[in-house]
Parts: sequence; structure tokens; C-alpha cells
Amino acid sequence: MKKYSAESVLLIITLIWGATFAIIKLALANVSPMVFISIRFSFATLLLLPLFLKKSKNISRKALLSGLLLGIMYFLGFSTQTIGLEFTTATKSGFITGTFVLFTPIFQYLFEKKKPGKGNLIGVFFVLTGLILLSSKGNSILDIFHELGNGFNIGDFFTLLCAVFYSMYLVYLDIISKMYDYLLLVFLQISITAALGIISVIILSVSGLENIKFIFGGNLIFAFLYTSILATVLSTTFQTKYQKIVTPTKAGIIFSFEPVFSAIFAYYFIHEKFTHFSFIGGILIFAGLLVTELFDKFIKNNE
Repeated sequence: MKKYSAESVLLIITLIWGATFAIIKLALANVSPMVFISIRFSFATLLLLPLFLKKSKNISRKALLSGLLLGIMYFLGFSTQTIGLEFTTATKSGFITGTFVLFTPIFQYLFEKKKPGKGNLIGVFFVLTGLILLSSKGNSILDIFHELGNGFNIGDFFTLLCAVFYSMYLVYLDIISKMYDYLLLVFLQISITAALGIISVIILSVSGLENIKFIFGGNLIFAFLYTSILATVLSTTFQTKYQKIVTPTKAGIIFSFEPVFSAIFAYYFIHEKFTHFSFIGGILIFAGLLVTELFDKFIKNNE
């Protein structure tokens, strides 16, 4: 039951993340990507500071270094995805980000020497197929391949980096969350992301690579509050606490529901198109979760 409770928590986290797509998409009209990241994670850091001060007396050098590395991966995943959204379409971003489910079992084998089960691999195939269909805004198979193959640009490259960094993050989190206090790890990864975000704003602004943009408004306030409190503090806390009970590959498949929820929220809030292929894609992603959950048990019980 403990494992199923953890999986349910991760699915709720995914639902919270799914809403951030439409929220951040609207916010980026008023704020530049790195400014958004630095403010979002700085506010989250302030919220967590009292907890960190209580835990800081027991922090070891190894825990600090592990949290530092985790924070760097966390920052690289968020920053590359946000920057990528500036240059690529939401359709391609959703698909490319979702490919982290393919990289996760690879890094799990490289980092932990654990081979994913056959059920996990079949589940990954279902999920990837579902992501392709979910990401399509066309009405035919030709439309799907036209959208996904319509030029690989710099935004697609940054989004692909996001998928790689996030899959590494999932596997590394699986390793160290079993070794150190989860609240300590939460504060370290969020505060490091905030610090790196601020440094990036300064460097990018001075170099002229990103112009600082900040237009105060109600949408922006809501975006900062939602992403800081729900999508960062609460989500990262529960992910760090409960993901250690679930394998990285299984967690990746659960998190692959994010584009499903994103598509639903985007349909209602920013009126993005939701096609029959999108609906089928969502079903395939759900099927992938069932396969990875039940396949290996079915084979074992029938041997």
C-alpha cells in the first residue's frame, strides 16, 4: 500500500505541474525566462528558509555536495525547458520534454546498474507513442509527422537538453533521497536553482543574450504564487519524500502524464486545439502506466 500511496502522490504532483504549462506560457508575455525562474525559486527559498535553519545543524559535507549536484540538475532542467519555450512550439516542446521517459531507464542503468523490467520497457514504448499523438494538433498521420519534423531549431535543442537533465535528476534523486533528510535536499535544490537563476540573469543581461523584461500584472502575480508555492515548494517536497519508494523508470512514466494534464489545461485556459489523436495519445500513456505496473507481475505469476 505504501508504494501505491507514493505513486498516487506523484500523480497529483504531475497534475499540479500540468497546469504550469498554460500559466507560464501566459506569464512569459510579461517576463523574460530567467527572470521568471530566479523570482519563482527565490520566493520558494524564502518560504523554506525557516525549515532549513532547523535542519542546518545536522548537515554534513556529503549531504551538502549531494544537494548541490541535485540542485544543478534541477536548475538545468527548468532553465533549458523555459528557454526552449521561447523558440519552439508548444506541440514540439510537449513531445520533446516527454522523451525523458526514454532516457530515464538508460541513466538508471548507468548510475545504479539496474536493468528496467520488460514491463517498464513496453510501458515506455506506449508512452512515447502516446506523447507523439498527444502533441499533434493535426487531424491525420501526415499532419503529425509534418509538425514533429518541421525543422529542428534552437528551442528544440534546449528542450531536448531539458529531457536529458530531468531524467538524470530523477535517477540521482532516487539514489540520494534514501541517504539524506528529504527537507534538507528540498531546500538545497530550490535555493541553488534560485542562486543560479540570479547569476544567469546577470550574465545573460550583461552579455546581451537575454533582455530583462518584467511587466507587472495580475497574471504574473498568480504565476509566481502558483509556481512557487504549489509547483515548487509542495511538489518538490513530496517528490523528494516519496519518489524513493518508486523506481525512476516508473516515476518517469507517471510524470509522463504531465503533457496530458497540460493539454487539458491549455485547452480550457489558452484555447489550444485538442484533437482525436490527442485523446488517443492520452489513453496510450495511461495504458503505458498499466503495463509497467502489471506486466512483470503477470509474467511472474504465470511462470
